Amino acid sequence: MTIGFDDFLKVDIRVATITRAEPFPEARKPAFRLWLDVGELGEKKSSAQITRHYAPEALIGRQVLCVVNFPPRQIGPVRSEVLVLGVPDAEGEVVLISPDQTVPNGGRLF
Repeated sequence: MTIGFDDFLKVDIRVATITRAEPFPEARKPAFRLWLDVGELGEKKSSAQITRHYAPEALIGRQVLCVVNFPPRQIGPVRSEVLVLGVPDAEGEVVLISPDQTVPNGGRLF
């Protein structure tokens, strides 16, 4: 299926810095709770199933890409406000997508 460029523009993908990360034991699948600085959009929360390749303390200060205009989802006790983006490795585990240089938080992907 192909989409038009206007459809792509509807997805608001921004860069954010992870400011806090902790285990999320209430999740059905292993996950972390994340707090992200999305620049002018403020702090957002997310739940991410990224426990295979990452430890909470190693995530602090890391920049990631996330979708900021999906409706929030309630995941157990966590209200996930953004979708942190990643791609699968050879075993299907999530590898985060990050800019290769530090950029301002809140910058939109284009």
